[in-house]
Amino acid sequence: MRTTTAPASRRRRKRVLKQAKGFRGARSKLIRQASEAVDRAMSLATIHRQQKKRNYRSLWIVRLSAACRGEGLTYSRFIEGLTKAKVALNRKMLSEIAIHDPDGFKTLVEQAKATLS
Repeated sequence: MRTTTAPASRRRRKRVLKQAKGFRGARSKLIRQASEAVDRAMSLATIHRQQKKRNYRSLWIVRLSAACRGEGLTYSRFIEGLTKAKVALNRKMLSEIAIHDPDGFKTLVEQAKATLS
């Protein structure tokens, strides 16, 4: 008795169709369109995970820049001052401090200004 590849092929097709669930039209029904759509979705998911990191960092920088300008300092000078003062806070934490603890942020700005002058 010979064996066939049918069970493996069916499993492979079912896996692709399961991943394509929720796609519109033939992309969720026909194996070829579903396979192409899933491949594209997977590659874009990887790219977008990387973009999300960039987008969040730029958001934090925009928030910090606005907060620094309110204190009479530019973002780049603020970061330079903190680096020279050896304050090891990342941009995410700095933006959180700027939003939720304005007095604490003012202290950091003063520290940066003191180090620069």
